[in-house]
Amino acid sequence: MSSQSATTAHRVVYNAEEQYSIWPVGRELPAGWAAEGTEGTREECLTRINEVWTDMRPLSLRRRMEGQGVSA
Repeated sequence: MSSQSATTAHRVVYNAEEQYSIWPVGRELPAGWAAEGTEGTREECLTRINEVWTDMRPLSLRRRMEGQGVSA
């Protein structure tokens, strides 16, 4: 890891499908993504994502499967 990436502040972001990623603070978010509220080091943000993103399936797939009575 470069020293720049170790010191760059990041934020946790998510999209309408409840998929998570990290994005450098200060850069405009890509279309369709919103800030989750967590900011910090890359490692802190990845830790937060591991805490909240427990089901990797996109939201639309989870809803479709629930509607069909299929469990995870």
